Amino acid sequence: MQKKNQPSELCLFSGTITIQEASAMKTILAAYSGVLKGTGSSILSALQDLPLAFWPCRSKMEKHLQVFSVLQWVISFLVLGVACTALLIYIFCTDCWLIAAIYTAWLIVDWNTPKEGGRRSSWVRNWTVWTYFRDYFPVRLIKTHNLLPSRNYIFGYHPHGIFCFGAFCNFGTEATGFSKKFPGIKPSLATLAGNFRLPVLRDYLMSGGICPVNRNSIDYLLSQNGTGNAVVIVVGGAAESLHCAPGMNSVTLKNRKGFVRLALQKGSDLVPVYSFGENDAYKQVIFEEGTWSRAVQRRLQKILGFAPCLFHGCGLIFGDSWGIVPYCKPITTIVGEPITVPKIEAPTEEMVDQYHAMYVKSLQCLFDKYKTRFGLKESDVLYIQ
Repeated sequence: MQKKNQPSELCLFSGTITIQEASAMKTILAAYSGVLKGTGSSILSALQDLPLAFWPCRSKMEKHLQVFSVLQWVISFLVLGVACTALLIYIFCTDCWLIAAIYTAWLIVDWNTPKEGGRRSSWVRNWTVWTYFRDYFPVRLIKTHNLLPSRNYIFGYHPHGIFCFGAFCNFGTEATGFSKKFPGIKPSLATLAGNFRLPVLRDYLMSGGICPVNRNSIDYLLSQNGTGNAVVIVVGGAAESLHCAPGMNSVTLKNRKGFVRLALQKGSDLVPVYSFGENDAYKQVIFEEGTWSRAVQRRLQKILGFAPCLFHGCGLIFGDSWGIVPYCKPITTIVGEPITVPKIEAPTEEMVDQYHAMYVKSLQCLFDKYKTRFGLKESDVLYIQ
């Protein structure tokens, strides 16, 4: 009787392993047994005998690192501050209450630091994790004009998206090489002031050069911190995030003139910035104006300072499932031409309107010039709300 051919693969759960891999696994088990018995067989040598196919390929490992680098930022932004606040309160109720008391005392002493330039860390801004963050989408930063270190600037960032991934990666880290592309310019991304009242999260944000989006903080950066400062303001804010969706080219700008008035009062040049792909990171359920759901969102926006959006990305394990991991869609940030602004301590409404109109026109030109290079059609237009 003929012997049946030996199968070339063995089933392991839902996958397969080759005979050579099975043999190597047996060698590892034998080596481990030998170590226990004192025969001196090396587990490391057995591991080296495994074929390369047994190990996860480099590209898959890098993709996993990219996913976790983005996920840690999303989770940190959503729950780190609240979780650390709850932990601080809990520690007060334990035998380690002295630690919580010391930290709280330091927090009180350090309370105004975010409004006085913060505590930027070049080490944190250059963490390797941010390069994985950048490569996940990927995020790109494109320079169109030089910026003079002898001037201060207000960058108007558009659109908001859900999490401002482009704004954070380009201006809150050095992953896209901002300091090399704009030597002598120090960016400060402005975000919700309430984040700086939460323990640990405030320090995490400040280390990236992120500051509160309030008058005191921006005044300090533009008037008491020398020159070469660039305050990045997401002009549309929470209201704009309620309208973001894949393929949506709309910005909330028509009645947003406060940043123009501030630029005139400080003599800081205005720089339009547009991120193609920012709205593609998540899908959102957009409620129509006048509905009960939209009214709840608007009410919570006024109370909390941010708009609670009903959004989803892809799942952590299965890409076709829903989750909070953003979609891998390219985000390209274009830094436009600066608009020279004179210093006028008490600008008139007519002058504010004039420079606001100049800014809107410059932003529209920036969008029209680059839209076809990044996946949009020539017929696509930028809607100003």
